[in-house]
Amino acid sequence: MRGEHALWFLAVALAFAALEAWLRRRSGRGYDRSAALGTLGVAGGQILFNGLAGIGIGAVYMALWSITPLRQPLDSVWSWGVLFLLFEFLYYWQHRMSHEVRWLWASHSVHHSAEELTLPAAFRLGWTGSISGLWLFFLPLPALGWHPAAVAAVLAFNLRFQFFLHSELPPRLGPLEWIFNTPSAHRVHHASNATYLDRNYGGVLIVFDRLFGTYARERPEEPCRYGLTEPVGSNNPIRIAFHEWGRLVRDMSKAGGPVSAVRVAMGYPGERPQR
Repeated sequence: MRGEHALWFLAVALAFAALEAWLRRRSGRGYDRSAALGTLGVAGGQILFNGLAGIGIGAVYMALWSITPLRQPLDSVWSWGVLFLLFEFLYYWQHRMSHEVRWLWASHSVHHSAEELTLPAAFRLGWTGSISGLWLFFLPLPALGWHPAAVAAVLAFNLRFQFFLHSELPPRLGPLEWIFNTPSAHRVHHASNATYLDRNYGGVLIVFDRLFGTYARERPEEPCRYGLTEPVGSNNPIRIAFHEWGRLVRDMSKAGGPVSAVRVAMGYPGERPQR
């Protein structure tokens, strides 16, 4: 049943991506087919590498859930509601740290490498999240008694919701902008403009960005520029996947010793934007 749902979502995603491509060309925005093909290559590698890593990560989650005395009911709306809010909170911090720690950014930067924000860019995800340890942020959920399958279901909902945010076409959505992550808010997140950097980390909700001071509104007078501040300069999926790792390893090797190398890996990726 889970595989059937995934196939239905893929079909819907492809239909919306085709409609977006047609609308972009019709409106004169253009559509970078080479970048889209590069994204498909990255997505294929992500499915392969993260699928294999997911077996081990799932085993860790199951082991942790099996030893905790806590059990959260899966037949309760309240339990699912609390799980959703806790997941959103942890996702916010995982996402934020992925921008503020180079070791995590080496994996996450892949998602920001697209220089044209279109729906397929949602699938441009890193191959090395298991190495970076991004999955560690969600360990509190099985430790608190939620079955790993429930955690995986909330993650799937989060990612599928975010697919529809990766577009320049939808306008601002009025009062919904106060509560939910929207295409407008996510355009800011993907922008490389100095004033937009490190903003809008939410998944489904935007409330934690407002609470912790990382929310920024899209401004008509400052159009978003997409891509990395130091572009990859290639649509080769392998180069896209490992571009930032190469920069990180090079800087660590020049750090002058193991302790300094760790400081580089745990440091901020680049120069912090002025607020």
